[in-house]
Amino acid sequence: MSTHRAEIYWQRQGENFLDGRYSRRHELRFATSVRVVGTASPAVVPIAYCDPDAVDPEAAFVASLAGCHMLWFLSLAAAEGYRVDAYQDAATGLLGRNAEDALAIIEVTLAPRVRFDTEHAPGEAAHRVLHERAHAQCFIARSVRCEMQLNPTLERTLLG
Repeated sequence: MSTHRAEIYWQRQGENFLDGRYSRRHELRFATSVRVVGTASPAVVPIAYCDPDAVDPEAAFVASLAGCHMLWFLSLAAAEGYRVDAYQDAATGLLGRNAEDALAIIEVTLAPRVRFDTEHAPGEAAHRVLHERAHAQCFIARSVRCEMQLNPTLERTLLG
């Protein structure tokens, strides 16, 4: 068993607060020096109280799933002798009403695009199997209740 930590810092900046009109901007701290500016999602809180240049929890959730999948995929590809040259994912999460009629991330779609060294590349079917195995191994994916879709693309050209 291992423990994973994140620290969150927020401070009122002179707003009334009791009227609900305050900034949701905060700082997320990981490890000892990694800091990310966080905010509430404009889908949940009026945009006037959000920071459009910050990361909301819903986007961080989607990124966490995509990152875990990618790390497992890279590990499995290397173990199979496939050399990955580039990996890119445009993952999306859908905020909506779940079966209990509560707001939740109800679906996450990973859309990884992977380019391999041409001498060490899988075929389409083996590429798909690598993604399925990565999904099965990803402990973040195993920890969530929402539907997850996987739409991988095997790239034959440079990623942008």
